[in-house]
Amino acid sequence: MKKEDGEHRLLMNSVTEKKDCNGDDKSHGGSSVTKKSPELAFQGALTSSREGILSGTLKDTYDRTSMNLFEQEKKAVVKESSKGVESEEHRLTEQMEDSKMETNHESCRNDLITFTSSAQTCDPTAVNPPMNDSEEVQKYRCWMNKGFLVEESGKNEHEVACFIKAPATALENLKCKIVNDTSSLVVDDSEELVSNVISIECSDYEKTIPFPINIAIPFTSCFRGNYREIMVKMIDMNFQPNYLTPIALEGYQGNHKETFAEVKIYQLGIFSVLSCLKKETFTVSNVGLSQKLSVDSRISFCYHPETFSSPAPMQLKIQPIESSLVSTLKARHDMYHSVVSTSALVYVQHPSAQPFNSSVTITLPCPPNSEKKRQGNETERTRAISATVKRAAAAYHPRSVSASVRRTGENLSDTLKLLGHRNNEDGWKVFDDVIIQNARNGLVSFELNEHLERFVVIRLSLLLENTYLLLFAQALEEALCSTMANVILYRKRENPYKIVVVLSASKELTCELQNLHEEGYFGPPEPTQQFPLREGEQIHFKFRGNIFASENGKDFGRVYRMIFHSQRKARLELQIKEVDEFGNHSSPHYKGTAVFYKITREMITKKWEQPLPCSEYQRQSPLCKLALTLPKHEKLIHRPQSTKRTSSDSSEAQWDNLLYWLAEELAEDNTSLLALCLPVRRSILQFVRLKCPDNLTHQIYELLCCWKKTLPRSADKQQLLSRYLQKSGRSDLSEELRFKWQNKVFT
Repeated sequence: MKKEDGEHRLLMNSVTEKKDCNGDDKSHGGSSVTKKSPELAFQGALTSSREGILSGTLKDTYDRTSMNLFEQEKKAVVKESSKGVESEEHRLTEQMEDSKMETNHESCRNDLITFTSSAQTCDPTAVNPPMNDSEEVQKYRCWMNKGFLVEESGKNEHEVACFIKAPATALENLKCKIVNDTSSLVVDDSEELVSNVISIECSDYEKTIPFPINIAIPFTSCFRGNYREIMVKMIDMNFQPNYLTPIALEGYQGNHKETFAEVKIYQLGIFSVLSCLKKETFTVSNVGLSQKLSVDSRISFCYHPETFSSPAPMQLKIQPIESSLVSTLKARHDMYHSVVSTSALVYVQHPSAQPFNSSVTITLPCPPNSEKKRQGNETERTRAISATVKRAAAAYHPRSVSASVRRTGENLSDTLKLLGHRNNEDGWKVFDDVIIQNARNGLVSFELNEHLERFVVIRLSLLLENTYLLLFAQALEEALCSTMANVILYRKRENPYKIVVVLSASKELTCELQNLHEEGYFGPPEPTQQFPLREGEQIHFKFRGNIFASENGKDFGRVYRMIFHSQRKARLELQIKEVDEFGNHSSPHYKGTAVFYKITREMITKKWEQPLPCSEYQRQSPLCKLALTLPKHEKLIHRPQSTKRTSSDSSEAQWDNLLYWLAEELAEDNTSLLALCLPVRRSILQFVRLKCPDNLTHQIYELLCCWKKTLPRSADKQQLLSRYLQKSGRSDLSEELRFKWQNKVFT
């Protein structure tokens, strides 16, 4: 037993020394923490019981590894001992190793307590700690997932900003907040924001964070496609961006499966989830390369041998161009009428900047002319019919003339042009010396012997001057980076003092209006005309006239901001009221105007604090305006008893009953207000529609009452009303009204 115990102590010494040596060798640059900290896939917020199971599993794995090493070392020692190696020197060595083991255990225990974020100490899971470890060491060893439920600035709703997986001591020092007001600073062209913008900071700067840690950000992506991918963008306080590839895009929150972008981070900062163009990366060696892109297998690059003197890495991005976009540009400008179609816009990065020793062959899809293809189909159908009719006559001719039949969709008269960018300083250029050849199925190919940062192929039905081609390329590039949008300003039907302002993409306008109707919001005013907006551009608006608004019911007269993101909704719910209750005295309602201004990304200062400007719109023309009205309050005037007016004329009540009967009769036939031919102002019609938007009977009754109030007391109301009913084509109601008035039938 003593002999086995000595061998056990000796072998445990060797295992500990190997562990310590490995920890010292791999501790620089944080690599030890990266390789030894628990690497668990993100599956929602884990409970403490799961943490215990996971930590126990890791410990068991280490114990099994240690036992395997122990068995191997034991066999070796038994083999040596069988050869007579048990001597006094062995016992002295054993005593020295025992002292080393105690020293190593003590140094490792001290290193655990003084663990820093640079990860230059040994991993606490590398050895089995004693039972009396400090509480701080136990908190560090326990990795947890924590969901940060935060409130966005200016809103009372709480939502989960992110989940962070880190040691318990690190989670206590981290704080997270939503900073969507800075979203204009985190997106570039061809990027689309699909999540909240969150800021992760350390609350105690004296304590360090054991990087790397894992964060998972919820996101919602509607239009991803094959050309785009999900990336997490991290920006530090100096606005230096860093793109991180997610290690997972889905996870479980409780029993529900949700979409999260989980990444491993090595520093804190501003984080957001973006939908970016997918990047294709490959290296061209000396033997050449034929590369088909994964985003579209029809696009290929063929590099001949010795194209570059040394291996050259290449990075490509493909921006597809929809045919509807080309049609829109042609509809706006007649000079682009000869443009048939375009290929995708190709972005190329050539980091090594090596010159081309030979040309590269590029193949792109460029759809043919659909009109000529349709004409070709009709020509083929006509030829087939004529051939059937003349089949019998052709049988008697021993010699027949064979006509060359053009292949369907082949456009011999089309012209193909290559436009490209050598660099950002030169701008677009037409490469007339590049010969572009038609291939099958709408593919075109050409050879290029120089590097272009981006290029596109344009198919023309007629020749077009290079000046117009360059203008078309510029307009096309701007259209690709922008989206048509509308502003919606609707009021609550039950409460006209509550409005909602929505900045929506034009392609989703119909769906957005339907959702607002279901929530009880209706016009007028109608949505604005569509206008182009780039990702991250802002719309600022304020109210003029006798109406102003507030977001919290207290601060009226402010400037409001909405940031456009094509895959996120920009929405504001406001309360409006009149500025002067005695204003607009000649109108039955208060009047005001919402004025909207467009703020481009170039106009936004690069500051993490984004205050709203107060008076910077004087030199800028408004983007659009929306007129707004509010119904006036009915003022209750309390008069003294001696001055109260009494009316002995009971005909007013009789007329009210008669007018309400007439409104019911007209509403049954869905008679419009304009069809009554009453001499009232248009503002009265608008007021009646706003006051009773859903009840046609009440609208007609209010209109008749307003008309009656404009008449003098001496006017014959029955005769005038009968005349207007006859003009409206309701002679039957005119006769019935005369009968009721003469016979005093008012119920």
